[in-house]
Amino acid sequence: MGLGVRMVGLRYVLFCLWVFSSGVTHAQGEASSIAHAQGEASTLYRTHCQQCHGAGREGGVGPNLADAAWNLGVPARQSVSQVIREGIPGKAMPAWQQVLKPEQIDALADWLIAQAAGAENKAVIPPANTAEITPLKEDATLKKVRLPPDFVISIYADQLENPRNMAVDNHDTVYVGSRKAGKVVVLRDSDENGVADKKYTLAQGLNEPTGVALHQQNLYVAETNRILRFKLPGADVGSLQPFDVIKGDLPNKGWHAARAIKIGPDNKIYIPIGAPCNVCDVEANEFGKIWRMNLDGSGFELVAKGVRNSVGLAWHPETQTLWFGDNGRDYLGENSPSCELNFVSKKEQHFGFPYCHGGSILDPEWGEAKKCETYTAPVALLGPHVAPLGLSFNTADQFPDIYKNQLFIAEHGSWNRVQKNGYRISLITLNGHALVSDSVFADFLVGDEVIGRPVDIAWLKDGSMLVSDDEKGRIYRIRYVGERPSLLKKLINKAREAL
Repeated sequence: MGLGVRMVGLRYVLFCLWVFSSGVTHAQGEASSIAHAQGEASTLYRTHCQQCHGAGREGGVGPNLADAAWNLGVPARQSVSQVIREGIPGKAMPAWQQVLKPEQIDALADWLIAQAAGAENKAVIPPANTAEITPLKEDATLKKVRLPPDFVISIYADQLENPRNMAVDNHDTVYVGSRKAGKVVVLRDSDENGVADKKYTLAQGLNEPTGVALHQQNLYVAETNRILRFKLPGADVGSLQPFDVIKGDLPNKGWHAARAIKIGPDNKIYIPIGAPCNVCDVEANEFGKIWRMNLDGSGFELVAKGVRNSVGLAWHPETQTLWFGDNGRDYLGENSPSCELNFVSKKEQHFGFPYCHGGSILDPEWGEAKKCETYTAPVALLGPHVAPLGLSFNTADQFPDIYKNQLFIAEHGSWNRVQKNGYRISLITLNGHALVSDSVFADFLVGDEVIGRPVDIAWLKDGSMLVSDDEKGRIYRIRYVGERPSLLKKLINKAREAL
């Protein structure tokens, strides 16, 4: 984050603290008289919100709340109240639960939703079941992305709303969770030219649908608090689809609420539940752990614990071992601690959070009387604040042989570091479970310029790589265009290696 942006954020936080101090007495003294009436909720908005969101909710320091295009997707009281109550860490939206009472927060949420509904009636919104052609934008800045020789990057899909995790079926249909948009969209490249030209909305109005996973004819979608199952419609994808809720009691917290989801080689659903804090004790609850369950949502059981916030899971194609990234805690300095890469070698293994970070750093608050050697050390230290999200092993043959069965990690990039870090696809070369090298495969950071923020990695059937970017609203395609050695040359090279 640049210095100017950080200063704006700092001024905003200081200003909100001033608002808190000047408004607490009034808010508490008048709590009994402020309930659900629309006029009183409007007063709440003017007192506490308009200085950041505008008198007409048009936006300013905070986002626009005056129209139907909400970051939460289709507004609902539960999600709006949660944001007001708990704030949004790292986004300069403070928590108001110490200032406003629950009934005041709910009244304010109801009022905001009613205003948005009025705007939505006037808005021109295309039908959700209409297939859309996704126009391709030529972007010269993509030429700045650093790749190995003979690799090229292009835009596979553009003008998407907050694309996060992806799943690709055998026909190259791409399913995308759009977290802030509250949607699951479907992309197709109907003319097979390497660019998606059809976009459909499979579902909308969901609660931060981040993770998507395919199994046979079903698509599993992870909201913050639920897991949904869609029976895929085949060619009739152009309509909104009904779903079953197979698990509806995941903990619903705003901090680290993005839920990745994968189907393991054991045909079970795996889902991490991140810590509801920067750092806190999560030993006795469901947070800070990786869980699995049967395909119908039954048999919920613990896989690993001591995991602060994992948003990516992958299984080694040869050993079937579960690998995952973990985002390190904040506010221990620019260079500490490092984000981690781990693998699970036994059930209910403990990876250190909140007591130990990066395998060697005891937490200043929670690490007292603890020892880091008590917990499983990471295989690789990925760097401070790089924010590893999606990860995937390459099992295809489109890339050169040296990339076969190796691990790629999408690093979203630092949000609070003066010198930016991450914003890349890392290549992790392994020998069994041992780290051989950690190198940069695709670098989206040039100096201080951020070209893209990678979120997830998926593969088309031709072996080319897809990379989602939630900030630019794009999905990129990376492929190898160099000369490939002949079969005879490969055999000769293998013979030489054997000698």
